[in-house]
Amino acid sequence: MMTGGSGLREHVEKLRALAFKVGMYRPPSEGGSASLLLRVSENCPWNRCTFCDMYKGHRFGHRTAEEIKTDIDRVAAIRDEITAASWKLGLGGKITRALGAALLAEGRDLIESPSFVTVFNWLASGARTAFLQDADSLCVRPAQFVAVLEHLRETLPSLTRVTTYARMKTLFKRKPAELCAIRAAGLDRLHIGLETGDDELLALTKKGVTQAEQIDGGRRAVDAGLEVSLYWMPDLGGRQRSRQHARNTAHVLSAINPRYIRSRPLVPRPGTPLFDDVAQGRLTLSSPHERLEELAQMIAGLDVTSNVCFDHVMNAWADARGGLLFRQDYEGYRFPDEKELVLERVREGLAVDESMHAHVRALMSMRSL
Repeated sequence: MMTGGSGLREHVEKLRALAFKVGMYRPPSEGGSASLLLRVSENCPWNRCTFCDMYKGHRFGHRTAEEIKTDIDRVAAIRDEITAASWKLGLGGKITRALGAALLAEGRDLIESPSFVTVFNWLASGARTAFLQDADSLCVRPAQFVAVLEHLRETLPSLTRVTTYARMKTLFKRKPAELCAIRAAGLDRLHIGLETGDDELLALTKKGVTQAEQIDGGRRAVDAGLEVSLYWMPDLGGRQRSRQHARNTAHVLSAINPRYIRSRPLVPRPGTPLFDDVAQGRLTLSSPHERLEELAQMIAGLDVTSNVCFDHVMNAWADARGGLLFRQDYEGYRFPDEKELVLERVREGLAVDESMHAHVRALMSMRSL
């Protein structure tokens, strides 16, 4: 039974003094606020892709192993204070809305602390997953990354999954033994922006990697036992390069055979070179039906045992009833068993008037605001 919030002052004062670095970005499949967010580096070491605005204006920064381990220790300290407050309120260590309200009643300013909010939400969600930020954690020296992962797993034993972003070029540079050591130390999944498997498009968008390097790096990660989640970008080549984009992307994905293939249709971002390409007519965006035709070609070319996912608001094509054409859950469609189902869905989408696709996309965009 709760005894009131007056006994929480000591815990609140300690929570105010505890902070660690939390970045902005994580994949949607990391469960909203369910994953602990922890920076092992800051921003993007490449930061040249013509379509991306995520880290523009921010310099890349390395973090030492000791800095990261200190942050992990602070996560544990925040966890312990929140849990102790739960026991003091008679909640038996449970992390509930009532506990959050009591802590904020004693220290309203805690709501402005990313460290407190991140750990509280993580605990409330079961404290099972962590996402290591920022854009390319594998750029950290392998021995240092292994030490960080070991400390993370030892200090936060409730974790059942640890994931991170990585660049294909970085994977290509890592030795198989290094990737195996990283996997053994506790990293479970890599989220990687493939975008395209076409060499011409890779050069035009300044991805800094070739098709051959993508395949080599991706296979090394898979062979090391890491779950690989690859993101491709429908319409990245516009109408001009749609066929080669679909064909070569299917080739790379089939060669790697990742655990997940996730669709992220192109959205030109103001302030990026690609946005200027569209505005000045160097790149012509495809219509909804043309994007589906490109998708059909890519899907038809896949020879994988992957989960093919449409877990993003921009995959907002309409079905014959005006609903979403594809499921938008994080597990998607299991290939090859559901490959024909996906192709059937594409054919249904192509039979729908294009105005319906625009209507559904507008509704989904409003929901994401």
